[in-house]
Amino acid sequence: MTAIPHDPADIGVVSLAQSMIRYDTSHDGEGANTLPLARMLASVWEHAGVPTETIPTPKQGNVHFLARIRGSGAAPPLLVLAHSDVVSVQPDRWRSDPFGAEVRDGYLYGRGSLDMKGAGAAFMNALLRHVTEGAVFDRDIIYLADCDEEGGWHGTPWLVQNHWDKVAAGAVLTEGGWTLAQSDGRTPMLASLSCLDRTFGAVRLTTEHVATHSSRPLPEAAITRLARVVERVNRWRPRVMLTDLNRRYFTGLAAATIDDRLAEAVTALLAADGSESLMTAADTVVKYSPYPWLHNAMLRATVAFVAQDGGRRANVIPARASVLLQIRFVPGAQAPRDVLAELQAVVGDDATMSVVGPPYETAEQTLTRWERDWSLAPSSTGTDVFTAWQQAAQETYPGTPAVPAMFEAGTSGKPWHDRGVPVYGLYPYLVDQETMTRMHGDNERVRVAELRRGADLMYRMFARFTTAGGPGPDPGLRAPRAPRIPRPPR
Repeated sequence: MTAIPHDPADIGVVSLAQSMIRYDTSHDGEGANTLPLARMLASVWEHAGVPTETIPTPKQGNVHFLARIRGSGAAPPLLVLAHSDVVSVQPDRWRSDPFGAEVRDGYLYGRGSLDMKGAGAAFMNALLRHVTEGAVFDRDIIYLADCDEEGGWHGTPWLVQNHWDKVAAGAVLTEGGWTLAQSDGRTPMLASLSCLDRTFGAVRLTTEHVATHSSRPLPEAAITRLARVVERVNRWRPRVMLTDLNRRYFTGLAAATIDDRLAEAVTALLAADGSESLMTAADTVVKYSPYPWLHNAMLRATVAFVAQDGGRRANVIPARASVLLQIRFVPGAQAPRDVLAELQAVVGDDATMSVVGPPYETAEQTLTRWERDWSLAPSSTGTDVFTAWQQAAQETYPGTPAVPAMFEAGTSGKPWHDRGVPVYGLYPYLVDQETMTRMHGDNERVRVAELRRGADLMYRMFARFTTAGGPGPDPGLRAPRAPRIPRPPR
């Protein structure tokens, strides 16, 4: 087992995560102000002797940050990707300042603590420990804090298109796979590294009826008609189709759980040979899983109601009402066009369904892009990156299965995957259902002890890439051994 030494630079992962969280990098739909955070990251990396670069985008203050640890060049670079922006908050729904990074009852609270400044801190802390010990890697390791992951137009697709020479890599490691606790919330159950993301698209459902004065309501209205459609769609369950990747994941889950009911349900799922038996078995897995919504999302396409529009004035019954749906597809399972055909049958003639895409695409072009994304194959589990993670996970969580998985959401690693580069993902900390549910929600948190253990996991993983020879840190950048982390302006 790889020993975990004292942190030579005295930059603990918790204090580093707190510093990151205290920079408000909320994404407003057009971008985020990530420049102050990038400056803080640069000061820490450069104190450790690692050169950095900040790449501006056309939106002021919305920047990408790079730190490049030079290796021996024996292997292609590894890109470690940790987005710097976060989703916005409703402060009145939080128990404490969302950007205060308060530690309370053993948890670190703050926007980004889980997604994904906590993960970024674990990645960075582990790499800094190796660098300050004088370790040399067999490859360059690029730490990228990207912007516009949560939206906007200048994220990694823009970065890859305009600065490929700076981010070219042989593999990418980012957010994704979960390390799940048993139903007690503390005992490790299953560790996973995602090798593929779910893909997504959006459709709008629109209903129309007569507009009139609100003092004389008619028996029917656009809004009430839409409400009935929404209720039907909410009850709809898309088909279940097991991909090879999902079979590997759920085989691991069956062996990992201490709940006999869940193990039996997963075993039945893996043995099911028809559409109805798959649906029944999947529903039973969801029923007994400590992570029902995660496992439901891994088994089938899902529909989320994310925005609505209808009516502007209290004295007018509107002629039109609409709702925006985000659909997530399981790559290699039910194809996007098939999912939409089922959805159209559920909607019927009560609403008009339209595909939502960027203004420069026709609906057919958008559908074609969805199907192209859906057809991407998982990244291989036969690489040294996957093996390094699996060995490190088994050392960190002894006796816990470590398996490949599909990430139920999406990541900013897609532009590399599109180019054939293996992309893997994990949140390097043990989570329970309640903690997972707070992602993008209120009172987001991560357990402090698990954040520290996650940094140790990453240290063990990166240790697999060290070598005896090659260049060390940039000699032009001298550093004190315990750099002060700048605090954000308040």
